[in-house]
Amino acid sequence: MPKNTEQDRLKSPLAKARGHGSAHHGADHWLHQKITAIANVPLVIWLVYSIVDLKGASYGEFTAWLAAPLNAVLMILLLISTLYHARLGTQVVIEDYIASPCLRTAKLIGIRLFFFAIGVACIFSVLKIALGQ
Repeated sequence: MPKNTEQDRLKSPLAKARGHGSAHHGADHWLHQKITAIANVPLVIWLVYSIVDLKGASYGEFTAWLAAPLNAVLMILLLISTLYHARLGTQVVIEDYIASPCLRTAKLIGIRLFFFAIGVACIFSVLKIALGQ
């Protein structure tokens, strides 16, 4: 961290804060986290209820259940909402705890690619079962 120089001490509080403040994305990020958290509640309740209801089901029974249009759509919505929520939370942790700008940027890019790839793979799997291929 740079030491305070005479010139830094003479700067106004606004001049000191410039370039270190909000990029006006914090409110959107916070809102997206809250919306996905709220969306996850009924979706997770549906999933838990479904898993309990499918207790002891065979692979064929499970795939038939997932192939039902409503279940496939709800599963895809759950995957999208959960993975997006996880990416937002992971982003906050990285932004708060990784000090090196280069490493922080690399990790932020990495988590976006990771969660995107996992989402595509999961949705592909659901669609493959749902479409019977």
